Amino acid sequence: MKTRTNSSRIVKWTTNLILAVSYWTLCLCLPHPASAAEENVLRAGAARIEITPTQPVTLAGYESRTNLSQGVHDPLSARVAAFAHGDRKLVLVSIDNLGFYNGTADPLRQAILDACRLEPSELFLCAIHTHSAPALALDIQKGHPNNIAYTKWLQGKLVEVVRSALDRLAPVQLGVGSGSSPVGVNRREEAPDGAGKARIVLGRNPSVVTDREVQVLKVARVDSGETVAVLFAYATHSTSLGPRNYLVSGDIHGLAAQFLEKYLGTDVVTPEFAGASGNIDPWVRVLPEFRTSNGWVPEPVLMGTMLGEEVGRVLEGIKDSATNGSIETILKTVELPGKRRGASQTEDTSAPAKFNVTIGRIGETAFVGLGGEVFNELGKAIKSASPFRTTFVMTHCNGAAGYVPARASYEEGGYEVQSTPFGPGAGEQLVEEVTRLLRELKEARN
Repeated sequence: MKTRTNSSRIVKWTTNLILAVSYWTLCLCLPHPASAAEENVLRAGAARIEITPTQPVTLAGYESRTNLSQGVHDPLSARVAAFAHGDRKLVLVSIDNLGFYNGTADPLRQAILDACRLEPSELFLCAIHTHSAPALALDIQKGHPNNIAYTKWLQGKLVEVVRSALDRLAPVQLGVGSGSSPVGVNRREEAPDGAGKARIVLGRNPSVVTDREVQVLKVARVDSGETVAVLFAYATHSTSLGPRNYLVSGDIHGLAAQFLEKYLGTDVVTPEFAGASGNIDPWVRVLPEFRTSNGWVPEPVLMGTMLGEEVGRVLEGIKDSATNGSIETILKTVELPGKRRGASQTEDTSAPAKFNVTIGRIGETAFVGLGGEVFNELGKAIKSASPFRTTFVMTHCNGAAGYVPARASYEEGGYEVQSTPFGPGAGEQLVEEVTRLLRELKEARN
């Protein structure tokens, strides 16, 4: 009997120990809920995850490039800055990719929304528009099997990195700064055709004044002052590499973010965003390779570093900071004047075309996510008309509707005008709608 009693005690003690260990393990794995005091202050968390393809894929951005990738020059990442105030959240996601073509925006977004319990308007899923990343596709009719597998894998990675950022929420202070960079230039160059008449080609047109602002947001912990994230937005296509390049790369924006994380330390996450750059290319564009002969510095690395260093200089000058600010968000699909793709005539209009607009605010800082390639002057008009102290403009966000040119460009013609599904006046109407939504947010809790 004594042996049985001791055995029973041992079994009972072991069972209780296992239950206790399981309980504390579960507590450690689950995100800790914010205290009542923390709920009333601005909190943020940041995370980064690598999304470099592990097998050859077709690269996006150029129809003439049909072979599979032949290697990796620099890694691709998804970067997240998540903000919370009370029961409101705002999650900014930057991925090193061309964009959400082939109907991939909604499935990728929905996976994140469901797993992380976010409202649709709280998620800004943005691509940097590098033309040296895998083409996304979930339909075998629209993509190589390797790309289908990559996109499904990417979906899980995006859920993982957003969860990680939300798990790290802590009280923060924000600082905003602004700089300027010459990396981007108007690409609508005027050249004579075979008959000697002027036509618009993709090239370099430095005579056109462009918005070269580098927008920077610093996120630092309140308790330690430690910088946890540096967000930046700059208007240029990431097309320093052309269709003859078969190496995976983040191009201008991705290389700038990589430079900053090396300079600031890998604990700092640097989500990068493409500003209004529908008609802006890098100063040196569509190169066939990373040239390194005889000490030559590859132009993509040179220009990415220039952009990254400007972000660093702006960061050093940020002094003022805000430790609180309400969060409000809006997601709206607007209807704009339509046009048949491939037609350049201004009178060739069709049914209205849809365009996704996502608007968010944290106190006096606003974020505008545009679901397409918006011309530079339209982005500048949005920033000028905004009632907020600072307004970040981010394109390729929550959609891939195509180019949105300014009205004057339709008479000139060119690639963007021919390929757009939007008719004359669509860009100006978009500016008006975004401005109205910004004013609505401004008045929400004032």
